[in-house]
Formats: sequence, C-alpha cells, structure tokens
Amino acid sequence: MGFDRTGNARGKKPSIKGRKLYVPQMSHGGAVAFAAAFRSVGIEAQVCPDSDARTLDLGGRYTSGEECLPARVTLGNFLKVVEQPDFVPEKTAFFMPTADGPCRFGQYAPYLRKVLRDIGLQDVMVFSPSSRDGYQGMGEQVNELQRNALRGLIAADALRKMLHMTRPYEIKRGDTNAVHLRSIERVERVMERQGIATEQRMRDLVAALAESREDFHAIPVRSMRTRPLIGVVGEIFCRLTPFTNDFLIRKLEEFGGECTLAHIVEWVWYTNVEQKKRLQQAGRSISKAMLAVQIKNHIQHKDEHRLYKVFEEDFRGYEEPAIEKIFEYSEPYLPHGGALGEMTLSVGKAVFHYHQGCDGVVDISPFTCMNGIVTEAIYPKICADLDDIPIRNFFFDGTQSDLDRDVGIFMELTRTYQARKKRPRP
Repeated sequence: MGFDRTGNARGKKPSIKGRKLYVPQMSHGGAVAFAAAFRSVGIEAQVCPDSDARTLDLGGRYTSGEECLPARVTLGNFLKVVEQPDFVPEKTAFFMPTADGPCRFGQYAPYLRKVLRDIGLQDVMVFSPSSRDGYQGMGEQVNELQRNALRGLIAADALRKMLHMTRPYEIKRGDTNAVHLRSIERVERVMERQGIATEQRMRDLVAALAESREDFHAIPVRSMRTRPLIGVVGEIFCRLTPFTNDFLIRKLEEFGGECTLAHIVEWVWYTNVEQKKRLQQAGRSISKAMLAVQIKNHIQHKDEHRLYKVFEEDFRGYEEPAIEKIFEYSEPYLPHGGALGEMTLSVGKAVFHYHQGCDGVVDISPFTCMNGIVTEAIYPKICADLDDIPIRNFFFDGTQSDLDRDVGIFMELTRTYQARKKRPRP
C-alpha cells in the first residue's frame, strides 16, 4: 500500500473514534481548549505531557539535530505518552496537523509516522488535517468541532493577552499566573460539555470570560502601561511555548518589559486567505466551495468579535490587526503573494507594532528556521524605515544558554527608543 503526500495510507479514511487523542502543547491554554473541543463531540482527547529534559532526550534519540526544535519537542512528548503505563498503541492517536509553504512543519506528520513505524508502533494513528483545505478534515462532526475549537483558541488567546498585560505589574509574584490557570480551567469546563446548543455554549463561554476578567481586575497591581511594550512575533510553536524559547517573555518582564504576543488564531485567518487564493487560482472564484469558505470566515470572525467584546476596554491599544492589514504592512518588504508562511506574518506584524506604539520587537524562532532566517535579513531595512525601532531575533535549539546579556542590551535599546519615539502608545 502506498502513502499520500502527508504520509497517510492511500485509500483509507482516518478515524479517531475509539482512540485517545493527544494534543501537543502549542501554548498550554490553547491546547487545553482544543482538547476540550474534541471531547465535546465525543472524542477522548487530552493534552500531551509538559515539556522537560526527558522530552529533549526522547526526541533527540530519533532526530539528527538538523530538525528544528519544535519537531524534537513534539516528538519527544509523544514518546513520553508511549512510556505511560496505560499506553495502548491501537487505542492511541497523536494530533499533528500539516501545512504547505517553506516551513519544515509540513514534514512533521510524515516523519512522526516513520518514527512510529521504525519502533514498531505503526498501530498508533497520526491524525493530520491540512491547511490546504482550511483544516476541514477534523473528523465526522467537522463543522461543530471546528467552530467550537476556534472559539476555544480565541478565548485562550484573550486570556493570554490579559496574562501578559497584568503580570509585569503584579505586586505579589504568582497572582496572575494563578488567575490565568483558573481562567483556562473555566473555559475548559464550558468547552468540553457535550450536547450543548451552539448559542448556549457561546453565552456560557462569554460568561466564563467575563468572570475571568473580574478575577484579573482583582489582582493588586502597580501603575499599568508604564514599561516598554515589546511586540513578540516569530515561529508559532516556538513563540507560544515557553519551554522552547527558554521562557523569554518572563525574562523580558524581569528586565522591565511588557510583552504583546502574536496570537494562535492569526494562523487560522492566514489559512482562510490561502484557501480562498487556491480556489481563485483554480478558476473557482464563483463556486459552492468559495461560498462555503466565505460563510465560514464570516462566522468565525463574528465569533471572535463577540468573545473579544468582553475585553474591549482592556484591549484598547492592544488590538490585533486584521490579516489584510498585516499583508498591507508586509507588502513593501515581503509580499504575501510571493512568500508563504509565518515570515510574511512576522514582517507585517513587526511593522504593525511600530504603528501600535511598541518600543521594540522580538522575533522568536527555532535555530535554522527559514522563516527566522528570512526575517532577520529584512528587519534592518524595516528598522531604517521606522525610526530605528529595536528589532531582535532570538533563535533556540534546546540547549541551555544565558540570555541575560542579550535581553539586557535589547531592553536598554527599547528604553532609549521609548524616550524618543514619534508614535506614542494610545
């Protein structure tokens, strides 16, 4: 039997019914919400184990060192599942989506399948929907699952934003992290319930977020919005997973900064645009498929607006740009029509952060990541065009390093820029 371009056996329609599905932690909150969405449609799902030294050890046994860090981390955490006493190969599935473009992410799922076959675990299913169809292949109840999952990711993004806005100013260390974790659990309880009408679930989710907002407001804090504001962009897994970036955001906070981190759902809006572009290129601009994409995109943005409405006052000055605005900002440097993937988003978002009034931009990428290499070559031109706003690439390969010197220098540059910048924060 042959295999298709993503490593799935040809002629087989994958099913995750009757299996326990493990979701990688690309941000803890996002993974928790995503797993809960699967449970809401009757699929047993849970988050992969936390990353640690064992993760790198297991992942390193089956990688050469030339792969990017997220590949090693996700593989290592899946192999930690294999070590669990209740592991049953034919009852287990690993969630590993795929995508087109220059990123090696598109090879994660095929390589994971290869490793599992090599170690005799070919009965483990690798569930791998693709960005090519906007991740439509997510099971039999795709519409309900996809809508519920996106709502969960949006909620997790909003709560992470509240975390990063509040934590640098907390008086008692640990208060904000505790509230954030309770808030994620609150969202999880809403997300995982089965047999709930779409509108009822939305009302419950809005109520959960409103309650979480009050909890964040109850945290004793010092004066807000006084620190240099750092926009954080880069490769999606590495920037959203503290373990893979050596907890860089916490280090920036310890050196006096406040961070605003690019969201997960930014990638969803990007894949929606790419799906429409592919239909247009195939001569299907007027088709049922295009209508379905347009309707899906409209509903998704409507849900986003309703959930973010809870935090409307809090997020003034922290608004997320529309994907079209990101493309507009990237156009002079890296046009999205000619470049695929996160490099375009990172470049456009860096320019946006300048107009937003940020005091610096950090790009987080795995070592040897093409997206990071390309953006690093472009940022000097952006800096020259935008009042020499500080922009710094940080690359990570899983080895321990002392970032204090580099972070300290960068933060000094942001404070200098903050004192002279022409675009103040709203």
